[in-house]
Amino acid sequence: MKLIPHLSFNGDCEEALHFYEKTLGGKIEFMAKYEGTPAETQVPGDWRKKIMHATFSVSGQTVMAVDAPTGHYKKPQGFAVSINVDDQEEAQRIFKALSESGVVQMPMQKTFWSPAFGMVTDRFGTPWMVNCENPK
Repeated sequence: MKLIPHLSFNGDCEEALHFYEKTLGGKIEFMAKYEGTPAETQVPGDWRKKIMHATFSVSGQTVMAVDAPTGHYKKPQGFAVSINVDDQEEAQRIFKALSESGVVQMPMQKTFWSPAFGMVTDRFGTPWMVNCENPK
C-alpha cells in the first residue's frame, strides 16, 4: 500500500509543480491538460489548458496534483505536507523558498525535537511543515 498526497490547485497547478520541481529537486513525471481528453467538454474553454492530472516525484516519493474544475476548488485545510531533511541549511533553504509570497504560521526555529522546524502555507495555498530530523 502507498499513501500518495493529491494536491488541488485553483488554476496554477502547472506553475506550482515547476516551482516544487526547482525548490525540492523533484521531477514532474506526467502532466495532462483537460484539452484533448473526454473531460475537455466538462470544463469552460478557458480552463482546457489547465492540468487535469499530474504526478511529481521527490526522492522516490509521488505526489499527484490537479487544477480542480471551476467551482470545485476548496482551500486546503486540516493537513500539511511534511518535508523531512537531514541538513539544517537545506531545511532553511526550502522553508525560505516556500515562504516567498506565502503565509508563515511558525517561523523556522529550534524546537525540542529539531534544530530547525517551521510551518508555512505557500503562495499556491499548500500547507507545509519543514523539519530537520538528523542534523549534520
